[in-house]
Amino acid sequence: MENKTVGSYVAEDFRTAAVFSRYGIDFCCKGGRTLTEACEKKKLNQGDLEQELERVLAQKSDNSIDFRMWPLDLLADYVQKTHHRYVEEKTPVLLQFLDKLCKVHGDRHPELFRIHELFVGCAQELAQHMKKEELMLFPFIRKMVDASITGRPLDQPHFGTVQNPVAMMMHEHDGEGERFREIASLTDNYNPPADACNTYRVTFAMLKEFEEDLHKHIHLENNILFPASVELEKKIMSGN
Repeated sequence: MENKTVGSYVAEDFRTAAVFSRYGIDFCCKGGRTLTEACEKKKLNQGDLEQELERVLAQKSDNSIDFRMWPLDLLADYVQKTHHRYVEEKTPVLLQFLDKLCKVHGDRHPELFRIHELFVGCAQELAQHMKKEELMLFPFIRKMVDASITGRPLDQPHFGTVQNPVAMMMHEHDGEGERFREIASLTDNYNPPADACNTYRVTFAMLKEFEEDLHKHIHLENNILFPASVELEKKIMSGN
């Protein structure tokens, strides 16, 4: 158990994500760490964490979706239509609200300017990141799935191997993870101050939801879609 990665726990049962979040353990960008490494980093009692994970895993759940069993083209479509679309819909609203908060409350809460700056950076980077996935990586994943089903030859992509865009996307995920860690810190984990108006409260609630969705989004890619895509390419190239 101590050599099992955080990401593999969440890949097997997403309910464990809530446990890791409570302990402040990053299960998406840093999902490749073992449970032991994560506990050492956070100075946590590994036995306590394992007990909580076992309790969650022991509970029956009819609603948990095992994304590991999905065909990779379907999973890519799901990520694009669920998580990419979420980002596209929520980003302009959050930018508008954060701009308003800076104008109205910035004098009393100067941290809002840094939060606004961080989210603008996030919006710009995610827009470019998602386009790269939608125009380059996801279409190649679909071609690999088609080749594996039909036996048709797979043309080598201009990026050489799927491992190259996967490495780039994971590196960019790390950047967004760092950005949102700072946003969470600046917002006191999305707890609005006592003098917050309704827009202030709604904005912090939306930022919290945005981060939670981003965690799911990155988890599906880093821990399931990307590793499986690398393995599928190896399988096709070896002729098995």
